[in-house]
Amino acid sequence: MEVLMISTQSKDDNPFASLTATSQPIATTRIPEKTLLLNSGSTPGTSPMFCNSGSFGASSLSSGTSSTESCGDHFTIEACKETEMLNYLIECFDRVGIEERKAPKMCSQPDVSQLLSNIRSQCICHAALVLQGALTQPRSVQQQSLLVPYMLCRNLPFGFIQELVRTTYQDEEVFKQIFIPILQGLALAAKDCSLDSDNFKYPLMALGELCEIKFGKTHPVCCLMASLPLWLPKPLSPATGRELQRLSYLGSFFSLSVFAEDDNKVVEKYFSGPAITLENTRVVSQSLQHYLESARQELFKILHSILLNGETRESALNYMAAIVNGNMKKAQMQTDDRLVSTDGFMLNFLWVLQQLSTKIKLETVDPMYIFHAKCRIALPSDETRIKASMEEVASWMAELNQESSSFSEPKFPTECFFLTLHAHHLAILPSCRRYIRRLRAIRELNRTVEELKNNESQWKDSPLAARHREMLKRCKTQLKKLVRCKACADAGLLDENFLRRCLNFYGMVIQLLLRMVDPAYPSITLPLSPDIPKIFAALPEFYVEDVAEFLFFIVQYAPQVLFESCTQDVATFLVVLLCNQNYIRNPYLVAKLVEVMFVTNPAIQHRTQKFFEMIEGHPLSTKLLVPSLMKFYTDVEHTGATSEFYDKFTIRYHISTIFKSLWQNPAHHGTFMEEFNSGKQFVRYINMLINDTTFLLDESLESLKRIHEMQEEMRNKEHWDQLPRDQQQTRQSQLAQDERVSRSYLALATETVDMFHILTKQVQKPFLRPVSGRFFVFFIIFFVALVLFIPSNVYSASFSCRSLAPG
Repeated sequence: MEVLMISTQSKDDNPFASLTATSQPIATTRIPEKTLLLNSGSTPGTSPMFCNSGSFGASSLSSGTSSTESCGDHFTIEACKETEMLNYLIECFDRVGIEERKAPKMCSQPDVSQLLSNIRSQCICHAALVLQGALTQPRSVQQQSLLVPYMLCRNLPFGFIQELVRTTYQDEEVFKQIFIPILQGLALAAKDCSLDSDNFKYPLMALGELCEIKFGKTHPVCCLMASLPLWLPKPLSPATGRELQRLSYLGSFFSLSVFAEDDNKVVEKYFSGPAITLENTRVVSQSLQHYLESARQELFKILHSILLNGETRESALNYMAAIVNGNMKKAQMQTDDRLVSTDGFMLNFLWVLQQLSTKIKLETVDPMYIFHAKCRIALPSDETRIKASMEEVASWMAELNQESSSFSEPKFPTECFFLTLHAHHLAILPSCRRYIRRLRAIRELNRTVEELKNNESQWKDSPLAARHREMLKRCKTQLKKLVRCKACADAGLLDENFLRRCLNFYGMVIQLLLRMVDPAYPSITLPLSPDIPKIFAALPEFYVEDVAEFLFFIVQYAPQVLFESCTQDVATFLVVLLCNQNYIRNPYLVAKLVEVMFVTNPAIQHRTQKFFEMIEGHPLSTKLLVPSLMKFYTDVEHTGATSEFYDKFTIRYHISTIFKSLWQNPAHHGTFMEEFNSGKQFVRYINMLINDTTFLLDESLESLKRIHEMQEEMRNKEHWDQLPRDQQQTRQSQLAQDERVSRSYLALATETVDMFHILTKQVQKPFLRPVSGRFFVFFIIFFVALVLFIPSNVYSASFSCRSLAPG
């Protein structure tokens, strides 16, 4: 106390100043470079200001380490009387440890051990007085804690913070006065951090170690954190998702992101070079993914500690549910990003939930939870269900509520599982959609730039030349920006380890769904019962749709992820639902499942051949898959949507491609022959096949005729040059559109004709009827016209490509 009171006077009057290692460099901590010199004047291993090992001592920061511009203030120790006092007390606390290490035998004697223990306690008690301002000027909880910079720089001796918590946590007022400023300081430091440097990890590590401190079964810092007003702030506007990220205490810690929309510093540091090559993008992505993994592990430690603490488990679950409920709008096709949390925030949150779910056994998950009155997840009232209408769901729910035995009290595994499931719906899938939209935008801009460059000779002397040059400049700038954004998204989204975790979790979801449709799982028998289980029918449609959409994404952009232990369950899931389409009300959901099978076809994606073989070789698929796809081929004629006329061609194209592969499999070949001879679906299937081909060939001839006429007109230079420039541009645009339509129709028609060729090799009878004969006359006329009129560039583009590219 005498030393502390002397420190309140001038530093020159303090005879103990030489004992504090940082008394000299304190004055130089606020130099322009924001360099933090904490251990000047001390020798390694003798000062707590040197980065010791252990709690709040293990750090990659060494002497002279400089922090980033944004975080410098948080890493800088304030030069004041209280700091000199803390320096002295921390030195004393550390010298106890040094003595114990130098003379372990002597220090183990009871009297000496008690003396050293008393010294530690006195250091901590006096440090508590200093942090409260009891010896100088009282400090408010709103003031920044003097201890935060020491914690961020990992410069506290082992056990100092733990002892400070143990000494103060039983006195609620003292504990709050000391640790609320510490928590606020760590949150402010995290808010200023970015993944453009490794400073982001220090606030996370400090908070993680604080949360892990426990005495008995109580985690004092977790309790204090959950009691903060901003732990779960009340919504103030419709932007509940964005508010939770910006205002909640943990929001700043979960906001670390590599996405360009979330943090522009990452783009500026890693992708600001003149050219972004595949190799340097791969290297940078691995580095950023390593940073993200490190941050997410610390986030998991923090949330896991809060959940382990019985007093704060409910608060943690409420916070997790609030993030899910506050971001429901993120699943919409058109989302206002100002109202919801960022992609980086949601993916970090999802990663932590995945880690919490890894040890959950499916037997402990209650499938009725989503209908429970105590369910924390608030489904929108208009959420589409797999099979049931909203009236049927309401009626069934009323029946369940009358039976008290229908529900059991929700347990943590159940709540965690469903929160994780909904977090996938709101995190990974919106990010995948944004990624695909960005790729489309890049393709469109590339096409626009190429068109402007190729047609420069036509517009460079026109009155619109300046406008076209400005457009070309803007397109190039936007293209460069989007390419950089894509490079960041590659690091954040195309992380194989993360995608594998997503796939494995969806494997658990699939098992739960299969148990609902057939309790005998894994011994499923097809066809399923005609009485659809109400629990399955009433589930949100996106439980199935998300699985299909995620599979579609990884097959296109990360097919190597598909080979996991859960892949067999995925194949079973696709087969069961495709063979029992009556279990799904929305035909477009069935079409998505068909599309997944289409993109895994070796003719489309050769890297997924093993997975496709799992489906076609599945014992449940050999008898029912072909008839079911034939039925869907005909049923998709009417989907109820305004775009059904055009959608059916794409869907039937997918089915035709699948049939071509299944035809090569002996087991499915036999099913084809059985269906041709006695099946109910074959006649309708053939009729639809003929009708579609007739339409596609007819439309192709019309478009080819227009293309031919336009090209002939353009070859007549004198006539063409006399046309006004706006008419020339209009006709060129029409020509480009006709060529695109012709390519599409010809590709579809080619696939259909190929299907005819395959079928008629072994099955001739259905095609020899009079109606079918007229079709073949038209078919011959089409190919004659094809030779006479089709332009060579359209012909090569159409018939050299045997399949449509996905998307």
